[in-house]
Amino acid sequence: MSAKKATTTAKKTTTKKAASKKKEITRDVIISAYMDYVLENERTPKSVYKFAKEHGMTESEFYKFFGSFEGLQKDIWTTFFDHSMKLAHKNPEYPHSSNQEKMLTFFYTFFEMLTANRSYVLFSLKEHNDMMKNMVQLKGLRKHVKEFAGELIQDKNDEKSFKILKQPVSVFSEGAWLQTLFILKYWMEDNSPSFEKTDVVIEKSVRAIFDVFETTPLESVLDFGKFLWKEKMN
Repeated sequence: MSAKKATTTAKKTTTKKAASKKKEITRDVIISAYMDYVLENERTPKSVYKFAKEHGMTESEFYKFFGSFEGLQKDIWTTFFDHSMKLAHKNPEYPHSSNQEKMLTFFYTFFEMLTANRSYVLFSLKEHNDMMKNMVQLKGLRKHVKEFAGELIQDKNDEKSFKILKQPVSVFSEGAWLQTLFILKYWMEDNSPSFEKTDVVIEKSVRAIFDVFETTPLESVLDFGKFLWKEKMN
Protein backbone atom coordinates (compact mmCIF):
# COMPACT_ATOMS: atom_id res chain seq x y z
CA MET A 1 0.00 0.00 0.00
CA SER A 2 1.35 3.44 -0.93
CA ALA A 3 1.93 6.09 1.70
CA LYS A 4 -0.81 8.22 0.14
CA LYS A 5 -3.38 5.41 0.32
CA ALA A 6 -2.34 4.55 3.86
CA THR A 7 -2.83 8.19 4.91
CA THR A 8 -6.24 8.32 3.24
CA THR A 9 -7.29 5.11 4.94
CA ALA A 10 -6.10 6.44 8.32
CA LYS A 11 -8.09 9.65 7.84
CA LYS A 12 -11.25 7.70 7.01
CA THR A 13 -10.77 5.49 10.04
CA THR A 14 -10.25 8.54 12.27
CA THR A 15 -13.35 10.22 10.83
CA LYS A 16 -15.44 7.10 11.44
CA LYS A 17 -14.20 6.86 15.02
CA ALA A 18 -14.94 10.54 15.63
CA ALA A 19 -18.42 10.10 14.22
CA SER A 20 -19.04 7.04 16.36
CA LYS A 21 -17.81 8.86 19.45
CA LYS A 22 -20.12 11.84 18.95
CA LYS A 23 -22.16 12.39 22.08
CA GLU A 24 -25.83 11.58 21.78
CA ILE A 25 -27.88 14.74 22.04
CA THR A 26 -30.71 14.32 24.53
CA ARG A 27 -33.02 16.66 26.40
CA ASP A 28 -30.93 16.34 29.57
CA VAL A 29 -27.68 16.97 27.66
CA ILE A 30 -29.05 20.24 26.28
CA ILE A 31 -30.36 21.34 29.68
CA SER A 32 -26.98 20.62 31.31
CA ALA A 33 -25.12 22.48 28.55
CA TYR A 34 -27.45 25.48 28.86
CA MET A 35 -27.11 25.70 32.64
CA ASP A 36 -23.31 25.44 32.39
CA TYR A 37 -23.25 28.15 29.71
CA VAL A 38 -25.32 30.52 31.86
CA LEU A 39 -23.12 30.01 34.91
CA GLU A 40 -19.83 30.29 33.04
CA ASN A 41 -20.83 33.35 30.98
CA GLU A 42 -23.19 34.98 33.49
CA ARG A 43 -25.71 35.58 30.73
CA THR A 44 -28.07 33.60 28.52
CA PRO A 45 -26.98 32.54 24.99
CA LYS A 46 -27.61 35.03 22.21
CA SER A 47 -28.65 32.57 19.52
CA VAL A 48 -29.55 28.90 19.19
CA TYR A 49 -27.14 28.58 16.24
CA LYS A 50 -24.07 29.70 18.20
CA PHE A 51 -25.08 27.79 21.32
CA ALA A 52 -25.64 24.57 19.35
CA LYS A 53 -22.37 24.92 17.44
CA GLU A 54 -20.38 25.51 20.63
CA HIS A 55 -21.81 22.35 22.17
CA GLY A 56 -21.38 19.96 19.26
CA MET A 57 -24.96 19.81 18.09
CA THR A 58 -27.04 21.15 15.23
CA GLU A 59 -29.93 23.58 15.44
CA SER A 60 -32.31 20.82 14.37
CA GLU A 61 -31.11 18.68 17.30
CA PHE A 62 -31.85 21.55 19.68
CA TYR A 63 -35.29 22.22 18.18
CA LYS A 64 -36.14 18.53 18.42
CA PHE A 65 -36.55 19.10 22.17
CA PHE A 66 -37.10 22.84 22.63
CA GLY A 67 -38.71 25.56 20.55
CA SER A 68 -36.68 28.36 22.14
CA PHE A 69 -34.48 29.25 25.08
CA GLU A 70 -37.60 30.45 26.87
CA GLY A 71 -39.15 27.02 26.46
CA LEU A 72 -35.95 25.44 27.74
CA GLN A 73 -35.98 27.67 30.83
CA LYS A 74 -39.53 26.58 31.67
CA ASP A 75 -38.60 22.96 31.12
CA ILE A 76 -35.72 23.20 33.59
CA TRP A 77 -38.22 23.99 36.36
CA THR A 78 -40.46 21.15 35.23
CA THR A 79 -37.42 18.87 35.39
CA PHE A 80 -36.74 19.99 38.96
CA PHE A 81 -40.33 19.04 39.81
CA ASP A 82 -40.22 15.68 38.00
CA HIS A 83 -36.93 14.63 39.61
CA SER A 84 -38.23 15.66 43.03
CA MET A 85 -41.38 13.56 42.62
CA LYS A 86 -39.36 10.55 41.43
CA LEU A 87 -37.07 10.79 44.44
CA ALA A 88 -40.05 11.18 46.78
CA HIS A 89 -41.71 8.05 45.37
CA LYS A 90 -38.50 6.06 45.82
CA ASN A 91 -39.01 6.39 49.56
CA PRO A 92 -40.75 3.10 50.56
CA GLU A 93 -42.78 4.95 53.19
CA TYR A 94 -44.15 7.54 50.75
CA PRO A 95 -47.22 5.57 49.52
CA HIS A 96 -48.33 4.98 53.11
CA SER A 97 -47.76 8.56 54.27
CA SER A 98 -50.51 11.03 55.10
CA ASN A 99 -51.27 13.75 52.57
CA GLN A 100 -49.51 16.29 54.77
CA GLU A 101 -46.41 14.11 54.96
CA LYS A 102 -46.46 13.63 51.19
CA MET A 103 -46.48 17.38 50.64
CA LEU A 104 -43.71 17.83 53.21
CA THR A 105 -41.61 15.17 51.47
CA PHE A 106 -42.10 16.89 48.14
CA PHE A 107 -41.12 20.33 49.42
CA TYR A 108 -38.05 19.05 51.26
CA THR A 109 -36.91 17.14 48.17
CA PHE A 110 -37.72 19.98 45.78
CA PHE A 111 -35.71 22.53 47.74
CA GLU A 112 -32.82 20.10 48.09
CA MET A 113 -32.90 19.94 44.29
CA LEU A 114 -32.88 23.73 44.06
CA THR A 115 -30.03 23.95 46.57
CA ALA A 116 -27.96 21.58 44.41
CA ASN A 117 -28.51 24.05 41.54
CA ARG A 118 -28.63 27.25 43.62
CA SER A 119 -26.29 29.34 41.46
CA TYR A 120 -28.39 28.74 38.36
CA VAL A 121 -31.70 29.25 40.17
CA LEU A 122 -30.61 32.57 41.69
CA PHE A 123 -29.35 33.79 38.31
CA SER A 124 -32.52 32.80 36.48
CA LEU A 125 -34.81 34.43 39.04
CA LYS A 126 -32.81 37.65 39.12
CA GLU A 127 -31.90 37.93 35.44
CA HIS A 128 -34.36 40.73 34.70
CA ASN A 129 -35.16 43.79 36.76
CA ASP A 130 -38.82 43.11 35.97
CA MET A 131 -39.97 40.42 38.42
CA MET A 132 -42.82 39.36 36.13
CA LYS A 133 -40.35 38.50 33.36
CA ASN A 134 -38.43 36.29 35.77
CA MET A 135 -41.65 34.59 36.88
CA VAL A 136 -42.72 33.55 33.37
CA GLN A 137 -40.38 30.56 33.48
CA LEU A 138 -42.31 29.16 36.47
CA LYS A 139 -45.52 28.70 34.48
CA GLY A 140 -45.04 24.96 33.96
CA LEU A 141 -43.96 24.44 37.57
CA ARG A 142 -47.11 26.23 38.77
CA LYS A 143 -49.28 23.83 36.77
CA HIS A 144 -47.55 20.76 38.23
CA VAL A 145 -47.58 21.99 41.83
CA LYS A 146 -51.28 22.86 41.61
CA GLU A 147 -52.10 19.45 40.12
CA PHE A 148 -50.14 17.67 42.84
CA ALA A 149 -51.76 19.71 45.62
CA GLY A 150 -55.17 19.29 43.98
CA GLU A 151 -54.82 15.49 44.02
CA LEU A 152 -53.98 15.53 47.73
CA ILE A 153 -56.92 17.81 48.51
CA GLN A 154 -59.37 15.81 46.40
CA ASP A 155 -58.20 12.65 48.13
CA LYS A 156 -58.98 14.26 51.49
CA ASN A 157 -62.34 15.49 50.22
CA ASP A 158 -63.28 11.91 49.33
CA GLU A 159 -62.94 11.00 53.00
CA LYS A 160 -65.54 13.56 54.04
CA SER A 161 -69.12 12.39 54.41
CA PHE A 162 -70.97 15.62 53.67
CA LYS A 163 -70.65 17.47 50.38
CA ILE A 164 -70.95 20.76 52.24
CA LEU A 165 -67.72 19.92 54.11
CA LYS A 166 -65.68 19.36 50.97
CA GLN A 167 -63.19 22.10 50.19
CA PRO A 168 -62.85 23.77 46.76
CA VAL A 169 -59.83 22.12 45.14
CA SER A 170 -58.97 25.15 43.00
CA VAL A 171 -58.75 27.47 46.01
CA PHE A 172 -56.50 25.21 48.05
CA SER A 173 -54.29 24.22 45.11
CA GLU A 174 -53.75 27.91 44.34
CA GLY A 175 -52.92 28.39 48.02
CA ALA A 176 -50.31 25.64 47.77
CA TRP A 177 -48.74 27.44 44.81
CA LEU A 178 -48.63 30.74 46.70
CA GLN A 179 -46.94 28.90 49.58
CA THR A 180 -44.39 27.55 47.09
CA LEU A 181 -43.57 31.09 45.96
CA PHE A 182 -43.32 32.27 49.56
CA ILE A 183 -40.90 29.46 50.46
CA LEU A 184 -38.93 30.07 47.28
CA LYS A 185 -38.46 33.74 48.12
CA TYR A 186 -37.45 32.86 51.68
CA TRP A 187 -34.95 30.25 50.42
CA MET A 188 -33.39 32.79 48.05
CA GLU A 189 -32.68 35.11 50.97
CA ASP A 190 -31.82 32.41 53.53
CA ASN A 191 -28.25 32.68 54.85
CA SER A 192 -28.51 30.01 57.53
CA PRO A 193 -26.17 26.95 57.45
CA SER A 194 -27.56 24.24 55.15
CA PHE A 195 -30.61 26.51 54.72
CA GLU A 196 -32.00 25.04 57.92
CA LYS A 197 -34.33 28.02 58.40
CA THR A 198 -35.98 27.21 55.09
CA ASP A 199 -36.69 23.70 56.39
CA VAL A 200 -38.50 25.24 59.36
CA VAL A 201 -40.51 27.50 57.04
CA ILE A 202 -41.45 24.49 54.89
CA GLU A 203 -42.72 22.59 57.91
CA LYS A 204 -44.75 25.53 59.24
CA SER A 205 -46.14 26.41 55.79
CA VAL A 206 -47.32 22.90 55.01
CA ARG A 207 -48.83 22.57 58.47
CA ALA A 208 -50.65 25.88 57.92
CA ILE A 209 -52.09 24.68 54.60
CA PHE A 210 -53.49 21.53 56.15
CA ASP A 211 -54.64 23.28 59.32
CA VAL A 212 -56.76 25.57 57.19
CA PHE A 213 -58.02 22.57 55.23
CA GLU A 214 -58.80 20.44 58.28
CA THR A 215 -60.03 23.05 60.77
CA THR A 216 -63.33 24.14 59.29
CA PRO A 217 -65.75 25.85 61.72
CA LEU A 218 -68.71 24.49 59.73
CA GLU A 219 -67.59 20.93 60.30
CA SER A 220 -67.23 21.60 64.01
CA VAL A 221 -70.72 23.06 64.13
CA LEU A 222 -72.20 20.04 62.37
CA ASP A 223 -70.38 17.65 64.71
CA PHE A 224 -71.76 19.58 67.69
CA GLY A 225 -75.24 19.47 66.15
CA LYS A 226 -75.02 15.69 65.71
CA PHE A 227 -73.93 15.40 69.35
CA LEU A 228 -76.91 17.47 70.58
CA TRP A 229 -79.33 15.45 68.42
CA LYS A 230 -78.03 12.17 69.86
CA GLU A 231 -78.30 13.55 73.40
CA LYS A 232 -81.90 14.64 72.79
CA MET A 233 -82.87 11.29 71.30
CA ASN A 234 -81.38 9.47 74.28
